[in-house]
Amino acid sequence: MNEDIFGHDTLEFVTVSIEYCAFLEKSQGRPREDFVGTMLKLLPLLYVKAQLLPKIDSNGDFLPQGKVTEDDYNWIRRVVYDILGNDDQYLDVAYEDEMETDETVWKSVSEHLADIYQSVRNFLAVYQDGVEDCMRDALWQVEDNFELYWGEALVDALKRLHRIRVRIED
Repeated sequence: MNEDIFGHDTLEFVTVSIEYCAFLEKSQGRPREDFVGTMLKLLPLLYVKAQLLPKIDSNGDFLPQGKVTEDDYNWIRRVVYDILGNDDQYLDVAYEDEMETDETVWKSVSEHLADIYQSVRNFLAVYQDGVEDCMRDALWQVEDNFELYWGEALVDALKRLHRIRVRIED
């Protein structure tokens, strides 16, 4: 059991997650080029490390309560929005498997990054507390959330940030 929550791959995910959250928390007023360049390095690492997390089962007895408040979430989102400005929102084509239709929808990099932040920061808060049963459920929860939602949000944000960077360099 301890090998899952203290294993090499888990600890590397924790390390990259700390870097991601700390960077966002200290990004207010950061130049766009610096912010985009750093995100283009952190996001792929976070994605790879999430893929390497051990597959564990949970019965949900110790699922942690969220530590990130709505104010925290909105603050992160606002910081990113202020940096990206008009580049924050973009149109994307969403394909619905069930309905077999394409639909154009507005998406937001700041929302993607805040969603990732919320899930990862909640996970880190539990790890910081050090209660092993809770850590195990938090590990299961962050991996499940990655597969269901924030993994795709990360890829979407990465794609948009790449486009912003190319435009900055032109």
